[in-house]
Amino acid sequence: MAHSEEQSGVVASDLMARVRQIQIRTHKLVDDALAGAYHSTFRGSGIEFDEVRPYEAGDDVRTIDWKRTARAQQPFVKKYVEERELSVELCVDTSRSMDFGTRESSKRELAAQFCALIAFVAQRHQDRVGLRLFGAEMGLHLPAAKGGGAVSRLVREVIAAEPTDGRADYAHALEQARRTLRRRSFILVISDFADVHERREWADRLVPLARRHDVVLVRVVDPFEEELPNAGVVLLADQESGELREVDTRSAHVRAKWAEAAASRRAGFQALLARAGCDAIELSTARDVAAPVIQFFKQRRRRRGTR
Repeated sequence: MAHSEEQSGVVASDLMARVRQIQIRTHKLVDDALAGAYHSTFRGSGIEFDEVRPYEAGDDVRTIDWKRTARAQQPFVKKYVEERELSVELCVDTSRSMDFGTRESSKRELAAQFCALIAFVAQRHQDRVGLRLFGAEMGLHLPAAKGGGAVSRLVREVIAAEPTDGRADYAHALEQARRTLRRRSFILVISDFADVHERREWADRLVPLARRHDVVLVRVVDPFEEELPNAGVVLLADQESGELREVDTRSAHVRAKWAEAAASRRAGFQALLARAGCDAIELSTARDVAAPVIQFFKQRRRRRGTR
């Protein structure tokens, strides 16, 4: 029993060390340039319903609430206010494939760094940040909240979540977000989208979600998945089931089939983006997490500036 408690203490200590490392590293990346790009890209981008009140002289007739007017037999209007606060929702895939990584970080750790980066920027602007974990089943849901404590817990939960066997249930995660998010939100779905080319059905859930919210798909990849190196006979585990098998990477045929599968995954992901009209960010375990985020913000800002 004492040995078990000691092991648990070591695991908890290691977890907190990793969380602190991610927080320190990402906090340094949240400079004025990144925070400014975030502010100009997302803040003040809409209006929020406030109340229904009796019509007054000078009110815009387009704001009349016709149902309430009919019931009350006198005109009522809907009042709106500028939406000054952004709600950010981070939906993170915790299926077993996200624990893969051949570089310094696994895909899951890179996802945690990304979440911390976004959360720290949002925190600087007093925006709320929520978290949804999903795998083969739905996991933890942290409602959107403000403050440094919320950011710390968010990073901790992404790292500590138990990996789930089987395919990630994107459809359920997206449907749950659609049903529970009442106000327009900035939703980031963070996953390797490992089998998106094989599963078309969940795109049906993404399209209506993207109509209501600003949805960005964040694809996390590892170079090994894109191009199989010539490293002799290696033992590989299936990323979802954990089943082991030998692969002869010296074979040109094997490497060609590997590249073909990678191209199919990428094409499936691009098709999904086109159908839903979503933007994307690609993160790689071989690259720094901040660069693609800054590039994304700059592209968004340029696009808004041209409209």
